[in-house]
Amino acid sequence: LFSFRMCAKILKVAGKLKMDEYSFFLRGGLYQMSNPCTSWLTDSCWDNITELDKLPNFKGIMTSFEQHPRDWKHWFTSAEPENATLPGDWNNRCNELQKMLIVRSLRQDRVSVCVTSFIVNNLGSRFVELPVLDMKVVEESTCRTPLIFVLSSGVDPTGALLQLAEASGKSNHFHALSLGQGQAPIAKSMIEEGHWVFLANCHLSLLWMPELDKLMEQLQVEKPNKNFRLWLSSSPHPEFPITILQAGIKMTTEPPKAMMKRLYQLVTEDQFNRCSRPVLYRKLLFSLCFFHSILLERKKFLQLGWNIVYGFIDSDFENLLSLYLDEYEEIPWDALKYLIAGVNYGGHVTDDWDRRLLTTYINSYFCDSAVDQLSSLTSYYIPRDGPQISYKEYISMLPSPEHPEVFGQHSNADIASQIAESRTLFDTLLSLQPKSQVPLLSSLVELEKGIKGLVVMSSSLEETFNCIYDARVPPLWEKAYPSLKPLAAWTRDLFQRVTHFLTAVLQSSARQNNISVDTLSWEFVVSTVDDSNLLSPPKDGVFIRGLFLEGAGWDKRNSCLVEAEPMQMVCPIPTINFKPVENRKMSKIISINQSINQSINQSINQLTNQSTNQSINHLTFSHQE
Repeated sequence: LFSFRMCAKILKVAGKLKMDEYSFFLRGGLYQMSNPCTSWLTDSCWDNITELDKLPNFKGIMTSFEQHPRDWKHWFTSAEPENATLPGDWNNRCNELQKMLIVRSLRQDRVSVCVTSFIVNNLGSRFVELPVLDMKVVEESTCRTPLIFVLSSGVDPTGALLQLAEASGKSNHFHALSLGQGQAPIAKSMIEEGHWVFLANCHLSLLWMPELDKLMEQLQVEKPNKNFRLWLSSSPHPEFPITILQAGIKMTTEPPKAMMKRLYQLVTEDQFNRCSRPVLYRKLLFSLCFFHSILLERKKFLQLGWNIVYGFIDSDFENLLSLYLDEYEEIPWDALKYLIAGVNYGGHVTDDWDRRLLTTYINSYFCDSAVDQLSSLTSYYIPRDGPQISYKEYISMLPSPEHPEVFGQHSNADIASQIAESRTLFDTLLSLQPKSQVPLLSSLVELEKGIKGLVVMSSSLEETFNCIYDARVPPLWEKAYPSLKPLAAWTRDLFQRVTHFLTAVLQSSARQNNISVDTLSWEFVVSTVDDSNLLSPPKDGVFIRGLFLEGAGWDKRNSCLVEAEPMQMVCPIPTINFKPVENRKMSKIISINQSINQSINQSINQLTNQSTNQSINHLTFSHQE
């Protein structure tokens, strides 16, 4: 993100970047015209193309879709469209940024890949590599200079700091203090004695920060022990004292995003020399590292990975692993499974479905067969026994990026996380863009009054104003229902929604049949005819249309679940008859599809931590068990 913004600024100053094209890259299309390719192109993508056609270098791109629909569909469904040839003469007409605008319009899941290539081609590859947390920065510090870790999600610098203290001969003079009242005298004594003091998670004790600020001011005027060092860690927070930030040396790092990089980081020399049975131990340790990486990387699949996001961290139970192998002649699988599932990971997992998934992984990776093969893919296996470097050489040869099948996912599953990453990029860059124009929004009375100065422009009104300007749904409006659609599509969808509709249908049926609403549940009958033939309402319940299925497809002829088509993120489901029934029974239950959703890639449970989402446990039939 930082590298891309820096690259854009450099190209702008050099006259190689047009601001109207850069603005489109961030905002996309706002208005819709007739879509000539409705069978495979969504309205939001066509909105982007119609807006793109307004830019000088893209005149005629709308007409190109009418002239070459098959070529555009072939480009759209390709696995790597950024490397495919554009239809017509567009490949010759567009430079690198302009090709990226077309990718942004039609394939947002590939934007992050394009941005990475854009940075590499203009600035160099070192600007896209994750920086290594270099503790040698302590050599540049003084006793008056605090060293500040700016924390990222999933990164804990404590272990690296302890290793540095041990390597520097400061292990007996390293102290991690808790923050709060009464710590000032302790800190002063350690300053005088030349100790290393580590204050972790300062963002959780903001009330004590003014006192820390005073201590830092005293350090500037007094003569502290030259061996004293103050280490701080904090997540970004607007109330963190700016004077401490200005006086200190800031360090930050991000967790590795690929499973290969996680494995490379987890496999260390110290871990390979702990057990009297090194061959079995190393194989199990590698399997454990692979298992740990799988759990962490599943988060990128959003609700297809975990129902709840868990904060799994690197643990030190490798010691326990070596103790179990030293004590028993045969591998104690049951004990290891309990240790890993019940103690280290099971305590984090609270959702029943997630716990079932965790158990499945544990049974797959901690058994006799897993000592050799880790995945159905041939690239993933436990290498032959050898020194640590041989394992790292194998890890470096793993495919990157890894295929979703490694995680037991369909190839489409990775698209959602890539789109989410692209939207985060757009939202962050938009928040940094200056607002040079003021649009007229006559439909919003309060906002209009605020613009005119008739009422005070509150923070919520200003936030709504900024969101509408950036074509995003304001946070206050998002409370109506969860959605990832842009403002134009969200508004169109809003007109077709009725709040509390399903509850009202249940209550109406309960009154008609003179029974308690608590005894009613739903029976679902998927229509096998076109909507044009549904001329009258059903005898019981209501017809519902506009629902989508994620993670699978729907066979209309056989009324069953099938595999999703390539590039098909969500599959429209035919009209369903929602029938309120008492003591619901179904004779044939072969598979459970747990997600009949709107076209949203994140459940309400993840947004509100409440079981109030509109997903419904829907029993369907499939030809495969």
